[in-house]
Amino acid sequence: MSLNRIELALYDYVKTHPEERQYWQDKVRALAADNPDPPGATARIDAELRRYFRERSSVLPEFNALARGASPAGTSLRNLAEHLMRLWTEPKPRKPAPAGGDAGAGHPGDLNRA
Repeated sequence: MSLNRIELALYDYVKTHPEERQYWQDKVRALAADNPDPPGATARIDAELRRYFRERSSVLPEFNALARGASPAGTSLRNLAEHLMRLWTEPKPRKPAPAGGDAGAGHPGDLNRA
């Protein structure tokens, strides 16, 4: 996964400031718990990261410089939101394979069919 400049700056800041890291761990876990749909949770985290970046860019010089160079409204923070979800939440259990049917049939495009 590749993070853009704003995402990387936010991630580095959160990693190096324990209070901020704890705040975001709690927030990501709460948003993931409130929204069982992973894309929906990611979108909520993305929105919260944008709000946080706007707030922090008024007081942190490193964020202020980035805010002047790129519009947070036009910059996606979705990759960072997805990364934080993977890092700080339990993975959702996978759905079991459907019972019955031909277990050995595979996908119609499989080359290794018997």
